[in-house]
Amino acid sequence: MSAPYATLSPSLKDVSRERPSYRHAFSLPANTHYLNCAYMAPLCHAVEAAGVQALECQRDPLTIPPSAYFTGPDAVRRAFARLVNAEDPRRIALVPSVSYAMEVAVRNISLRRGETVVVIGEEFPSAILPWRRATQRAGATLRTVARCDDWNGAVYGAIDTTTAVVVLANVHWSDGAWFDVERLAARAREFGAAVVIDGTQSVGAMPFDVQAVRPDLLVVAGYKWLLGGYGLSVAYIGPRFDHGDPLEQVWTSQAGSDDFAKLAEYRDEYRPYAGRYDGGQRASFTLVAMLHAAIEQLIAWNPATIQRHCAQLFAAWADPLAEVGVTLAPAEKRGAHLAGLRFTDGRSPAEVSARLHAAGVHISVRGDAIRVSPHLYNTDADMAALVRALTP
Repeated sequence: MSAPYATLSPSLKDVSRERPSYRHAFSLPANTHYLNCAYMAPLCHAVEAAGVQALECQRDPLTIPPSAYFTGPDAVRRAFARLVNAEDPRRIALVPSVSYAMEVAVRNISLRRGETVVVIGEEFPSAILPWRRATQRAGATLRTVARCDDWNGAVYGAIDTTTAVVVLANVHWSDGAWFDVERLAARAREFGAAVVIDGTQSVGAMPFDVQAVRPDLLVVAGYKWLLGGYGLSVAYIGPRFDHGDPLEQVWTSQAGSDDFAKLAEYRDEYRPYAGRYDGGQRASFTLVAMLHAAIEQLIAWNPATIQRHCAQLFAAWADPLAEVGVTLAPAEKRGAHLAGLRFTDGRSPAEVSARLHAAGVHISVRGDAIRVSPHLYNTDADMAALVRALTP
C-alpha cells in the first residue's frame, strides 16, 4: 500500500487553491475552532436528523414493526461494506465497542505457550488490554514494537514464526503515525498469523480496502471518524472466524429469528458469517439510524476528499507552525487527518492546551504531543487561530 497521500490529486503542493467549506453541514458555533474529531465527531445535520426522527418514532411503538430489528442493522451492514469495499455485507457485525470485538478475536484464537502477539507501542488500551490478558493466560508473549524512525520496518521485523496474531492500526491514535497495513498484513499471512485492525482513527477519514488488506477482523468505533453516535461500533469479520463462538447468545443472531412467532422454537444455528457476533440490542433504533446516515454521508463525501482537504490544511500552515516552535511529522509518515504537534522550546502540552482552550481552539493532549485532528468542517481560519494561540 502506498503512503497515505500517494494517490491523492491534486498535488499537495497546490495548497493555494480555494478549499470548499463543509461547515454548513454541521452545527458548530461560529466562534469555535474544533480541531478534535479524533476525540469525538460533531454531529452533521443529516445524522442529527436521523437520530431525532428515530427518537420520535419511539413515542409511538406502533411505528416500529418487528422487521425494524433487522432492516436497520442490515442497512448499516450494507453501507459499511461499501465504505470499506467488503464484498459481502453479511461479514459486518454490529458491536458495542472496540474492546468487544477484540474479545471476539481473543475468544476464537487459541494462543499457545511460546507464541507471540505483535502490537504497536503506546496503542489505545481497548486494542491492547484484551491481548495482555490472553497472553498471560496462555503463557504467550505480548511483543510490543516501540516507536522509532522506521516504525513500519520494526513492526515488519517483529513478525516471525512465533507470531500468532498481529494487532494493527492504519494510524497511531496519539499522533497519526501511519502504518502500511497492507504490507504488514501480508507479512503476517506468510506465517499464518491472524490480522486484527483497530480502524477507529482512520476508517471514514481515509480510504480502507478490505479486499486489499484482507484483515481477519477490522473494528471501528462509530462516534469518531464514522460520524455516528456514541455506543455503536461496526466490525468486518473474515472467514477465519466463520464458525467461532460469540461472546453473547443474542436472540437476533440465531437463524430464523426474524419469525417472531417461532422464537421459542430454539435453534442452535447462527445467522451466516459475522451475524453470530452481533452485540445484544444491536438494533438500538436511534444509534443504528444515526450510524447509517453517517456512513452514507461519508460515502457521498468520499474519505479521499477528507484526506485531501486535511492534507492541504496542514501543508498550507506547516511553515507558520514551524515559525512558532512546532514540529510536525512529514506528510508521508502520518495520516493527513491526524497529527501530533511537538514543541522545540520545551513547552508543556498541558500548559499549551489550556491556552488553546481559552482561545476557543479545541484539541487533545496525547502523550508528549498536542493532537490536532481536522475534518471537512475546518478551514484556514481554524488553522490561523491554532497558530495564533501557539505563538509564544
